[in-house]
Amino acid sequence: MTHGPQVSFRVAVAPNPNTGYISRGAYQLMTSHASITTDAAENLIWHSQVTLKVSIFAWSLLRDRLPTRVNLVTRGVLSPTAHTCVFGCGAAESAHHLFISCNTVGSLWDLFRSWIDIPLVDFTTLHDHFVQFTSSAGGSRAHRSFLQLIWLTCVWVVWTERNH
Repeated sequence: MTHGPQVSFRVAVAPNPNTGYISRGAYQLMTSHASITTDAAENLIWHSQVTLKVSIFAWSLLRDRLPTRVNLVTRGVLSPTAHTCVFGCGAAESAHHLFISCNTVGSLWDLFRSWIDIPLVDFTTLHDHFVQFTSSAGGSRAHRSFLQLIWLTCVWVVWTERNH
């Protein structure tokens, strides 16, 4: 699966003198640029039944911008020895590891697949996992929307549990 060109940008949001910073203003600014959304996964993160903070979280996840331990070590926030997974498996805590390959979290995807009765997802990246999980069973638009909701909820729960 090939992806279109990745577009990177920074947004400077000035506070409103009366209300301060508001997420709606930042969201409107980010989505007002039609050329920013470049692949299928990015279109799937904006779900009507998911709160905006979860969609923004997923947007950051798919760009590897979350403060995982590997990213914090790379940015110089943590020492190089503090890169291991918070779930205690001993591996480096990258986004891919945390959400896909960690023994603790990886088993959750297997449980969901068997519960929903969808085939094994063959993936190499988080983007691929999301797109393939969402469309793996084919079916109606409502079914794909349900799988989209499941994936977004799962990654949000993993992240909140990781932070506890």
